[in-house]
Amino acid sequence: MIPLVYDQVNRWAKDDEFFMALLKKLNVKKIADLGCGTGRLTKHFAKAGYHIIAIDPNEEAIAYAKNKEYPGEVTWIVGDSSNLQANEFDAVIMTANVAQVFLTDESWQQVILDVYGALEPGGHFIFDTRNPAAKVWEEWEKDKTPDFATDQASGESLEIWTEYEGFVDDVYTFYETVKKVHTGEVVIREKMQLKFRTQETIYESLQKVGFSQIKVYGDWEFEQATLENKSFVFHSVK
Repeated sequence: MIPLVYDQVNRWAKDDEFFMALLKKLNVKKIADLGCGTGRLTKHFAKAGYHIIAIDPNEEAIAYAKNKEYPGEVTWIVGDSSNLQANEFDAVIMTANVAQVFLTDESWQQVILDVYGALEPGGHFIFDTRNPAAKVWEEWEKDKTPDFATDQASGESLEIWTEYEGFVDDVYTFYETVKKVHTGEVVIREKMQLKFRTQETIYESLQKVGFSQIKVYGDWEFEQATLENKSFVFHSVK
């Protein structure tokens, strides 16, 4: 994630609508937005009246988030799942495929353990992840065009180029480079990596730490996921 351009490249979409609808159905009040990034979706949680703790390890992203206007109160934390307080939340939510940034089995296991401990009994853990069987990276690699954004501070036009390195085991590596359109000057270049876990692997990991009533929705519909779906949304109960 590059905070400078993230919100402009990632606009409101079907996945955002789904998360908002699911939270509304659950009638929760206090939530943790884990991996909140620039607060792009957090502001909508606040507008809906939830009491929110928003956590992300990216200090620059949190700074961007704090500069936005929010209709409710949001507590911002530069940190990770270890900052979650025990038995504190009705729901913990991770959006935008944050579940895929945990590259080792150990780091993933620690996150879901931390989340489990942070939820009140009956609390909800909600997150999305891509289905490796859909091979979405094949679509990414066909796109040879940049995305465009504007530097909100200077007004300069920017372009975002993506280079794909590919897989080592089940970890996919790519690079994003932001350049100034008129000069070609590189503003920032970041290496990014994603872990593609199967539905079965994730399901078993949730069961192992004690989650129950595990539902898996497919492609932002309130329907049971199938292997043909590109995205899975997991909803588990403590």
